[in-house]
Amino acid sequence: MTSPQDPHTKLYSHINGQASDLLDRYAVSELCKGWPVYRDASEWQNYRDLFTAEGAYVWTTWSGPRTVDDFISISKAGKEKGVFIMHRECGTLVELGKDRTRAIGKMKATITHRFKFSPSATNGTHTPANGTNGTNGTHHHDAAQTEEEYEFDVDCDCRFIFFAEKNASTNNEWKARYVKLFYEKDKVVPVDGFTAPRFSKAELERIPRGYKYLGAAQARLGYEIDLDLPTASGELWDRMYGEMEKWLDGGKVDLFWEGK
Repeated sequence: MTSPQDPHTKLYSHINGQASDLLDRYAVSELCKGWPVYRDASEWQNYRDLFTAEGAYVWTTWSGPRTVDDFISISKAGKEKGVFIMHRECGTLVELGKDRTRAIGKMKATITHRFKFSPSATNGTHTPANGTNGTNGTHHHDAAQTEEEYEFDVDCDCRFIFFAEKNASTNNEWKARYVKLFYEKDKVVPVDGFTAPRFSKAELERIPRGYKYLGAAQARLGYEIDLDLPTASGELWDRMYGEMEKWLDGGKVDLFWEGK
């Protein structure tokens, strides 16, 4: 469940205000909406244009921290092997820092990842139907496999957080420097309405609540799951909001938490 505590220690420009504030917030909201619109459609030039030219990073369950260019490369490789991830945008709002050169975009979204497993697939033994182990794109296929594979989705409700900045040297364009997500709640959705996999206790208990089923299913494909991502409450939830306020106040942020 979500925390009952207000995570913010102060109020930023997030609704109403002067016309310039409205325009800035609208520009940042376009960056946020660009993720589902462009990445899902493989519009890579448009997707790359959402981010700063240098120093841009993104974090996901299956990628961990990656430069945006690396993230595009591994996303392309995954799609070539049949990885099928879509996003539904559910609402977006933006907060502006006091000097109006930094902003935080908050986009509620649902990640929906389509999987295809055999009924007996277990962690560490499943041969992915999409031909990729999720990390290096190598292909392994058992031609003797006779079990019928079935499809299911894992839907994960989340909030994409865009750490955006305005660059005076490029006509005051807004670009995203970092994108990191709160993973809040997930579920398994049978495509046919009936058939869904079972995940063992060992598969599920190592992954934080919020992306437990998404992470377990992605791990079966060979992905190394990032276990240090913020969820709907807890220590990393607090830490994420602290970094968001640092960003809005013009401070230095640290989003590289893996293994710390």
